[in-house]
Amino acid sequence: MTTKQEIEVNVPFYSKEFIENPYPFYERIQRENPIQWVSTIREKGWFITGYHEAKLVLTNPQFQVRTPLPRHTYEYKHMKQVQKNMMLYQNEENHKRIRRLFQKPFAQQMVENLRPLISKTIDSLLEQVKDQKEFDVMQDFSYPLPSFIIAEMLGIPNDDREKIKNWTNELLSVIDLTRTKKTLYKGNERANELIHYFQQLLQERKGKPKHDLISKCAASTDLTEDEMISQLILLMVAGHETTVNLIANSILNLIKYEEERYKLMRNPELISSAIEECLRFESPTQITARYATEDMTIGEETVRRGYQVYVALGAANRDPNIFKEPHRFQIDRHPNPHLSFGSGIHFCLGSQLARLEAQMAIQRFFEFFPNPVIHESTLSWRRLIGFRALQSLRVGV
Repeated sequence: MTTKQEIEVNVPFYSKEFIENPYPFYERIQRENPIQWVSTIREKGWFITGYHEAKLVLTNPQFQVRTPLPRHTYEYKHMKQVQKNMMLYQNEENHKRIRRLFQKPFAQQMVENLRPLISKTIDSLLEQVKDQKEFDVMQDFSYPLPSFIIAEMLGIPNDDREKIKNWTNELLSVIDLTRTKKTLYKGNERANELIHYFQQLLQERKGKPKHDLISKCAASTDLTEDEMISQLILLMVAGHETTVNLIANSILNLIKYEEERYKLMRNPELISSAIEECLRFESPTQITARYATEDMTIGEETVRRGYQVYVALGAANRDPNIFKEPHRFQIDRHPNPHLSFGSGIHFCLGSQLARLEAQMAIQRFFEFFPNPVIHESTLSWRRLIGFRALQSLRVGV
């Protein structure tokens, strides 16, 4: 059997080349072995690029989640408090107990009820830029849409909504593999502010409840206050970050691959499969992590108990054993069993909302701007490894 040392792979995760285009690196790893030992990440571990191997890890309860912070640390105590109670980092029954409270608001029928609000918000944003010769898709459209919708669902006051961008950017950086001590210190400070912020909002809603998720949490006896606050912070970040990136990445690729854009414009009924292909081709979440609770065999390799496993969703979604012509962007691809929302008990709670927002946003965007042009010199990606996130996407219309 191949040993861990013999199959170690050298991937320049922190390089500009990887940040801008990780797919050639994924492809090389897949060709060599879909599970390889990687020591060029700060916390060494097994790197999974194969589809079947990825799904096994995501669905097998012997591979569990844990908080990404150092286990024995005091200087990040506020962030640690927030993370340890998030359903994102809970396993089995504890995960189900917390998730149960939030299933209904994110169920398909409840999400469908948001359609008028989403439509109104999309049109308002596009009306603001329709007479401009160029604008930044990130700043003017893909960011404010999901941000506004999740803020409405949570019940965050209007005056506080401008803060969301800074909050989410700083908290997202804490869980990414590019994090530094400076990032962790800033994230810890932000977590402390958010704990106090949501404590105050929960107290207000207990006295004056509204039809929002903060009020629902305030009225619940199923969670502790710390657990409620952690879920509200999680929903604030996850409730818009994935969708922001999905919308922006979809617009980017539909501009780049104009034949596919024209196909969509001629056949609007393809919008659902188009968004699924956007999810597969440019997965908003690129890497997720698990650890083995006992010795496990994946393929021909043995993952020892306690070892970290990195599941490269962006690579699994381009596995040639599953997807024909995996590097081709094809909006009518069928079947399309991508793993962009994960699999197993941690399958993305907000997947239906993300899909609906993206479908409506993309269709309306290209009705307003059928032939936009990318300003390549201004296109830039955020320095993140675990997420495929544009910093800027300026287009001329």
